[in-house]
Amino acid sequence: MASKQVSFYIDGFNLYYGRLKPNPALRWLDPDALARRLRPHDTVHVRYFTARVRAQPDPAARDRQRLYLRALDARPSISVHYGRFRTHPKFMALVNPLPGRPRIVEVHKTEEKGSDVNLATMLLVDGVDGLYDEAFVISNDGDLAEAIRQANKRFGPVRVLNPHHPANVNEIKQAAASYGPLDTADLAASQFPDTMMLPSGRTIHRPPTWTLGAAKNRVASPAPAVRRTSDGS
Repeated sequence: MASKQVSFYIDGFNLYYGRLKPNPALRWLDPDALARRLRPHDTVHVRYFTARVRAQPDPAARDRQRLYLRALDARPSISVHYGRFRTHPKFMALVNPLPGRPRIVEVHKTEEKGSDVNLATMLLVDGVDGLYDEAFVISNDGDLAEAIRQANKRFGPVRVLNPHHPANVNEIKQAAASYGPLDTADLAASQFPDTMMLPSGRTIHRPPTWTLGAAKNRVASPAPAVRRTSDGS
């Protein structure tokens, strides 16, 4: 059987909140290794969509993400695409308001913007350019459904792996050629080496809080879908 060109489109924050945040030992994920594990006989390319984490409220989160982005940049088969964070005032309801105090308060809300649009755009552009015979989307964002539907109809099968639980978002399921959960075992088997040499010759290391020892007894089931915020990977 001839090798296919298979492209992977990974919604970084959707993956983080669904599968990596509850499981710190999985966060040193090598997307290229994951793609090759899922399609070992094909030629793979990965597009990874994220945004740069801000230093506040946790400077260490920004530093860990910078380290991870350096690891991604060391893989020629991975292209990283950046959205942005936007902070704006918003009135929101308190979960447990104090008696006699307002239930609605104004907060600074930080949201990640652009990754879903970037992912949908590249899925369609790559299809028009004939860059894949088959595509995988790792996300459960329902806003991607129409792009997935059109790419699946026009350019080749688009398969969706959902990193969240429950693994059933009907609009995506109906749009994709196939749909199912992302297997935690595949993530565990697709980690960067704990010590990694970059093309520059510099050595980087897995963050200590992302090790199996630090994550002992913390491996969890996929988390429910939540809105992306800036607490970072």
